[in-house]
Amino acid sequence: MGDASAEPSMEDILSSIKRIIAEEGEGVQRSRRASIRPVPSVVPPPAPDDEADEVLELSHPVPIPSEPAPSAAAPRAPEAIVSQETAQATRGALDALSRLLVKPEPDSDGTLEGLVREMLRPMLREWLDANLPGLVESIVAREIAKITGGGR
Repeated sequence: MGDASAEPSMEDILSSIKRIIAEEGEGVQRSRRASIRPVPSVVPPPAPDDEADEVLELSHPVPIPSEPAPSAAAPRAPEAIVSQETAQATRGALDALSRLLVKPEPDSDGTLEGLVREMLRPMLREWLDANLPGLVESIVAREIAKITGGGR
């Protein structure tokens, strides 16, 4: 086997690893510094005035063109993606869904947690009315038995 004195110590190994890492780190930093060059800033050109004045309002429904434009000189509006029948069918289904939604009570906070709390309150009251007196009696009887020594 090899001589123990010929093998490097743990401290020697760690110091050589640290030296190699430090040398590599310095080399990477030098190459990064050499490759960094200032980048000229590019400012995008301003939007044309006619686009800047146009504001898309989403609060009002967009009319679906059902008739061709009255004059040939006027620009033609794009056709709707869906037909009138499909739009009416989907609108009817969405109206039915909105009628089924549960509206929060005026004194509720309007969150799902508040809605669940309000729905569970009558069930909890019924359970407490049925079970609380018996629970309290058994717990009180157990404590009385402990105090009087009857529970040993």
